[in-house]
Amino acid sequence: MSPAWLLPEYVEDILPPFARQAEALRRRLLDLFDGYGYDLVYPPLVEYLDSLLTGAARDLDLKTFKVVDGLSGRMMGVRADMTPQAARIDAHLINRDGVTRLCYAGPVLRTKPAGFLASREPFQLGAELFGHAGIEADLEIQQLLIEALDLAGVPGARLSLGHAGLFRALADGAQLDEARAAALFAALRGKDVPEVEALSADLAAPWREAFRQLPGLYGDASALEQARALLPKQAAITQALDELTRLLAAGNARGNVSVAVDLSDLRGDGYHNGATFAAYAGGQASAVALGGRYDGAGSVFGRSRPATGFSLDLRQILDCLAEPGARGGILAPCLDDAALRAKVIELRNAGERVVVELPGQVAHRQASGCDRILVQAGQDWIVQ
Repeated sequence: MSPAWLLPEYVEDILPPFARQAEALRRRLLDLFDGYGYDLVYPPLVEYLDSLLTGAARDLDLKTFKVVDGLSGRMMGVRADMTPQAARIDAHLINRDGVTRLCYAGPVLRTKPAGFLASREPFQLGAELFGHAGIEADLEIQQLLIEALDLAGVPGARLSLGHAGLFRALADGAQLDEARAAALFAALRGKDVPEVEALSADLAAPWREAFRQLPGLYGDASALEQARALLPKQAAITQALDELTRLLAAGNARGNVSVAVDLSDLRGDGYHNGATFAAYAGGQASAVALGGRYDGAGSVFGRSRPATGFSLDLRQILDCLAEPGARGGILAPCLDDAALRAKVIELRNAGERVVVELPGQVAHRQASGCDRILVQAGQDWIVQ
């Protein structure tokens, strides 16, 4: 029998001083989103499955923990992604004409980790823009994501742009059935070139060569020019390449995050159908943030809405940041002294951390996490 204090695999506590670092970063990021006009929502941790996994969120089925509701007897799911919940809130609860901007922050739970060192309980923080189908919305989301990476201090941050609509256009042109399209999607996402070649071997020449070219089409703007020359001349493909060209130019104009394209970087949870974003940190193989366009959001709730957004994993970002130092503080004696109490209140109101030494506690500043102490000087109390 495992000791009672052991946690499930890929589930862990966040301890001091990392928890304080995480909370401080959460507040700064939400303030950033608020500055852009994104309203904060807190979706529930659990929902009925037929709400949580309908429509665009169906690919989350295998990632979702399922439980039986003791009150209704219906199946419920613990959220594995907050994006579909934001789409439900926009479509069914806010029900606003025009553009709606929402943001959120909280833990999600997944049946399996996304990677070898990933947590099954990511702390998801994101922003979603509903109600605008133009590239301007994608440009805003990209700008917000780049600013979030910069504000968090993500080392070696880089942004990879893809386009789910490009893959869908190729799959439709090649008349792939759902199973073949899903297999090719997975092979491209895993950069499995032999599998891509095997799955496309019996396709007509233009479509076969297009799928085989995708893994090599990555890098700067020259990759998009290559794509224009190599891929079939189709309106949806041209539109996708035009959108990526604008996003790439706008992203690189900011200069503080490296931005590139990768036409086989098919990230996300399967509901994206336009431009996609995957953000990486130096030294990490897994993306720290994912996002993109997912038009049609809310259709299962009665309102089909264009939508784009992103979410990042605060835990992953903490893993790539420098270890935070202890905050420090001021140790105060435990005395019935009005002047001392007033001084402690004054210091705490000024943002200082004041730890009162309890009776019987050994007076040791380092043991209390304090680097200073309150001492009496005449009728006053001063910090040393």
